[in-house]
Amino acid sequence: MKAILFGATGMVGQGVLRECLIDGEVRSVLAVGRRATGQHHEKLRELVHRDFLDFSAAENELSGFDACFFCLGVSSVGMKEADYRRVTYDFTMAAARALARLNPGMTFVYVSGTGTDSSERGRTMWARVKGQTENALLALPFKAAYMFRPGLIEPHGIKSKAKLVRISYAVLGPLLPLLKAAFPKYVTTTERMGLAMLAAAKRGAPKRVLETADINQLASA
Repeated sequence: MKAILFGATGMVGQGVLRECLIDGEVRSVLAVGRRATGQHHEKLRELVHRDFLDFSAAENELSGFDACFFCLGVSSVGMKEADYRRVTYDFTMAAARALARLNPGMTFVYVSGTGTDSSERGRTMWARVKGQTENALLALPFKAAYMFRPGLIEPHGIKSKAKLVRISYAVLGPLLPLLKAAFPKYVTTTERMGLAMLAAAKRGAPKRVLETADINQLASA
C-alpha cells in the first residue's frame, strides 16, 4: 500500500506516521505539509507545500496512492469562524478534491472529533464546521471514506509539537488512568488511531463514521 499523510507533524499525524513506517504492508508514505517532519526513513518521502488552497502545482506528486490519512487540524480556541473554516474545511477540501480526481481508487480517512455536528446547524461553531467537512468528504467519489471522531487521545511514544497541547497533557497526565477507567469509550491512543486508520484503508470499516469505541475496536481487530 502507498499512503499519503497530511499533518504528519501533529500529535495524531506523528502517531499515524509511526504505525505506517513499521507496517510491513505499507510500501511508502508521502508526508505533505508546510514544513518537513525532521524524520528520515527509507519508506518516507516529503512534500513541502505552502498553499493548501491550491494543489495544482503539486498534482504530479499526488497520484498513484491507495490511501490518504488526513490528520491536519487546528484548535478552534480563540479563532473566528471564518479562520477556523479556512483551515478545517477549505484546506481539507482543496486537498481531497484533487486526490479524488487523481486517485479514484483511494480510501480517504479523516480525523474529525467527538461531538461533530452532522446536521451542520448546531450552535457550536467547531462542531458545525467539522460536520460540514465530513459531509463534503463523504460526497466525494473516493473508493471509500471514513470519518474518525476520537475523544481524548493519549500520546504513545510521541510528543506534540504544539505548546498548548503539551501543557494540556502535562496537566491531564496524572488523571489519564482515572479517565480511561471511568470513560473507556471516550479515550484512545495515537497508536490505536494509527492502527485503526491502517485497518480501514486495508480492509474497510463497519461504518463510515467511527467514534472512539469503534476506533479502539477496529485497532484491535
